[in-house]
Amino acid sequence: MAFREVTVVQVKQVLRGWLRGEGERTAARGAGVARMTARKYIAAAVELGLDRSGGEGQLTDELIGQICERARPRRPEGHGEAWQKLLGVEDEVKQWVEDGLTVVKVGVLLRRQGIEVPDRTLARFAVQRCGAGRRRQTVRVDDPPPASEAQVDFGRLGLVPDGDKQRVCWALVFTACYSRHQFVWPTFSQKLDDLIAGFEAAWAFFNGVFAVVIPDQMKAAIEEADNISPRFNDTFLEYAESRGFVIDPARIRKPTDKPRVERAVQYVRKNFFAGEHFRDLEDVRSRAEAWCRDTAGMRVHGTTRLRPLEVFLAEEQPLLLPRPGEPFDVPEWSAPKVHPDLHCQVGRALYSVPYRLVGQRLKARADSRTVKFYHRGELVKVHPRQAPGGRSTDQADMPPGKDIYATRSVEKLKAKAEAHGPNVGAYAAALLASPLPWTKMRQVYRLLGLVAKWGAERADRACQRALEAEAVDVNLVSRMLERAKEAAAGAKEPAPVLVQGRFARDPSEFAVVKAARR
Repeated sequence: MAFREVTVVQVKQVLRGWLRGEGERTAARGAGVARMTARKYIAAAVELGLDRSGGEGQLTDELIGQICERARPRRPEGHGEAWQKLLGVEDEVKQWVEDGLTVVKVGVLLRRQGIEVPDRTLARFAVQRCGAGRRRQTVRVDDPPPASEAQVDFGRLGLVPDGDKQRVCWALVFTACYSRHQFVWPTFSQKLDDLIAGFEAAWAFFNGVFAVVIPDQMKAAIEEADNISPRFNDTFLEYAESRGFVIDPARIRKPTDKPRVERAVQYVRKNFFAGEHFRDLEDVRSRAEAWCRDTAGMRVHGTTRLRPLEVFLAEEQPLLLPRPGEPFDVPEWSAPKVHPDLHCQVGRALYSVPYRLVGQRLKARADSRTVKFYHRGELVKVHPRQAPGGRSTDQADMPPGKDIYATRSVEKLKAKAEAHGPNVGAYAAALLASPLPWTKMRQVYRLLGLVAKWGAERADRACQRALEAEAVDVNLVSRMLERAKEAAAGAKEPAPVLVQGRFARDPSEFAVVKAARR
């Protein structure tokens, strides 16, 4: 498995969990990283002065950048030293796995040989390169405490009218694991915005937030699926942090990890949707909410033999986390590249970044108000959000001497020309005296080039003579300087003397021959 970079959001979530008093394992699970990774970032934060008694206000962008710089490993080949050690004994590990030894036992045998590697690294190595797998019997998992866990899954319902056509409608189903109370959010799409909208509607329906959410490894929430350490989508991870719940996704193709909601999808499809006729998506949503409350909530559940809504109201709802007060401003994370014009494109708008980052790939976070750019975990630029087609440029991002041209600053260009002499400045002002002055800026740059070539004193005198003649043309100034050079060279050197060749013939001879031929 290639090395993947831990994102800024994951680092923040690990540190926030640690500041709240969570252990390393809990904080790592909440951020979707390995425990050793969480320990490394926590240790770096402590070295930099992070204190549990100081609160989350300590987690500034500057501190996060310093923590990432200190803790981030250097793995040019994608794996660390432990993986390289295991490659040296790969044949032995494969043989032990084929003999039926567990990964734990393999670790014991390796330690006897003096090979110490992390358990997670050994587990990944055994699965990926040695064919290890787990065979377990299915057992019934006991119900969690009230308000502690909800399972979530997508299921296909059927076709629903959308204007003049029919579209496939999906159901995002929430099941409270303790009471079995349900909420259904019909949607035409499974994109991230629709997923977050469904979660917001669920918290409004339950009037609170569950502490742990167990989804399947849906693409909208998880960028890289993995049974051990899936890579969460930064936006959804940030949303979970803002609402206070922890994501604990089920393993790939393991429906037994979320059994409370698996059967619920079929129940919703057959009991609620089948045989009904709906006007549009809003009609499906309103009727689904009523069905969850009046039908599914008031039935006698086959396992608990209780009514889910009654159990939920009596035992779960008072223990839920507070319902969010403000709507979540959904950010968009992307990885734009800094182009040669010193700008990045985010949401079809352009934003400048410091010129030293040209060619680099940055991480960009864009919400409805701001756009932030990060380089290796360090915040390097913040811009106000622009509409598609807009542009936000900070002159401080430009290389020295390039900001005048990039920003079309006519006044700065006049001041730069005036610094080479009063007549040069006056001539530049005359060139720029136009209804569209920025169209004349190239002529002023040509004038500054003449100053650099011939010297400020000569150029100032030439500009003075051109102004006296009321001739505003930079090419004229160039010719004046060239002729002044030629005149100076002619005054210093004598005129050349023409010497008659020894065997040269007189021109009259040619005239005679020409007349004779006539």
